[in-house]
Amino acid sequence: MKSTDELVNELADREAIRDLPVRYCDCVWQNDLKTMVELFAEDGFFVVKGREREAVTKGRAELLKMYQTALGDMTPRPYIHNHVVNLQSKTKATGRCYVELRSASKNMEWIGTGFYDDDYVKVGEQWKFASRRFTSIRIAERAAAPSAKS
Repeated sequence: MKSTDELVNELADREAIRDLPVRYCDCVWQNDLKTMVELFAEDGFFVVKGREREAVTKGRAELLKMYQTALGDMTPRPYIHNHVVNLQSKTKATGRCYVELRSASKNMEWIGTGFYDDDYVKVGEQWKFASRRFTSIRIAERAAAPSAKS
């Protein structure tokens, strides 16, 4: 049986981990890409899985460039749902959350949905994304067009 301290620490870790995707979405809303990439570990990476290929970006500097290009003049408004967290140790965890995407520039029109498979790592006292893997379930063609130019 776990002690009260162990249970409290696990609850605090879960809450900190659940906060990461929420902060990530807030950064997208606020177009605060610098803060968004700081949610990743130094060597963290992001993977976008498409039907026929995967795009991998690693490290904060490259993540910042990728997000600047990918978001460009788009105004996505992500909404995170159903976040599941699996603590693996005191410094590692995994999780999955689902995302609904809307476009602020198109009167909040629905533009897609998918999910993130995440690996988390505790760096010092802070939880960070070790990796995020986005799998698109459906992205509207009009929404996908701007990123195809990049």
